[in-house]
Amino acid sequence: MEITVRDYKRIQVIRIVGRVDAITAPQLDEALKAQIAAGHTRLTLEMDATSFLSSAGARALISAQKALKPKGGGVSIAQPSKAVSEVLRLAGFESLFSIYKTTDGGTTWIEGNK
Repeated sequence: MEITVRDYKRIQVIRIVGRVDAITAPQLDEALKAQIAAGHTRLTLEMDATSFLSSAGARALISAQKALKPKGGGVSIAQPSKAVSEVLRLAGFESLFSIYKTTDGGTTWIEGNK
């Protein structure tokens, strides 16, 4: 799994490439926690190149969402791959995240919830 972070419209966009499984999920969890610890409260996860999302990976996303909500922030998911969309749907997590077809959509939602 490869994680890159960039600033886009004052929001941290975290691109996740590859498999998020039991082995790589802790790396994702640490990357999200590092962004939160740095004071970033608005995260958009670009997941079009995420080929697999395990329950451990989903827990990392939920943990970040729970940490950011009280701070007035949140996590949005942009461009989810078919595999990611399916996991979120089957697990019933679609209602926990705003999900957008584009990165711009994900950042616009968060900007509107300042």
